Amino acid sequence: MIMPRQPRIEYEHAFYHVMNRGRARCMIFHEDVYYQTFLDTLGEACLRFDCLVHAYCLMDNHYHILIETPKANLSRIMRHINGVYTQRYNRLKKSDGPLFKGRFKAIMVDHDGYLLQLSRYIHRNPIDMKSPLVSQLPDYYWSSYPSYVGKAKPVDWLAQDLTFGMLGNEDKHKGYANYVMAGVDEETTRFYSKGNMASIIGDKGFREWVYEELLPQLAAEQKSRVIQPYLTMGQVISVIANDFAVTEVDITKKVKGPQKENEARKLAMYFCQELVASKLTDIAARFHLSHVGSVSFITHQIRKRKRENSQFRTRVEGLIKSIVKQAT
Repeated sequence: MIMPRQPRIEYEHAFYHVMNRGRARCMIFHEDVYYQTFLDTLGEACLRFDCLVHAYCLMDNHYHILIETPKANLSRIMRHINGVYTQRYNRLKKSDGPLFKGRFKAIMVDHDGYLLQLSRYIHRNPIDMKSPLVSQLPDYYWSSYPSYVGKAKPVDWLAQDLTFGMLGNEDKHKGYANYVMAGVDEETTRFYSKGNMASIIGDKGFREWVYEELLPQLAAEQKSRVIQPYLTMGQVISVIANDFAVTEVDITKKVKGPQKENEARKLAMYFCQELVASKLTDIAARFHLSHVGSVSFITHQIRKRKRENSQFRTRVEGLIKSIVKQAT
């Protein structure tokens, strides 16, 4: 099933962790001149669009940028960066055609609570991999980390004051180095290990604010795809059980014969796929089904009924809102 594109959420002074990689994981930086050309392009974007880059790390086939957009113009900024770098790459490589895999990934960041963690995660990329690129992180030149620890002069457009201010150390370079070398925290690791990363990283209050204030035009199901809270199949089943006044066992137990009347069970399967992004095999196992095809058939029924029955569609969106609110 192909999911619709998630809408970009843009507002003044929003923070994002932006990523993109080469098509088919091909290299986008071959040698120093390519890395430097990308940084030049990034610096030009900062001047032209009044954005602030708080951290960056360029790997051979992808990049990470922690960016702030005072003018709520992320899409325009990234269109410039990716488009101009692609043109310059093609001139250097004497090639033609698209360079990047597709649409860039942007995770909106609750900077009050997560800016430091994201900065650390981005900067540790060269060593947090199966085959580290360097033995000592300050030696990785194509990252803003050497500037943060006093090993290199920062480029003019790198915004470091906010990050240093959050740490509050007298020796800002040493304090930041100690923070980064402590390793990525468990919550950030868990977030980025998810196969389908959410578009938002932040605490409950931040996610609720985004859900209620920044996405008023979207239906509940579309909102859930943007927010993607830390949902589990267990949470979904619990909410559905409470709403239908049945037990969780009633929803998940194996039932012989047709299940025409077991709407709670069908909806729970549907939400496990739509909201949790669980694999069909995992859903089948949780609901004691012998074949994944049964899950596909049931979820197809729910989608069809939603399209044809406005009252049922409203009911589904109300349940989604309840599930998301419990998890955010």
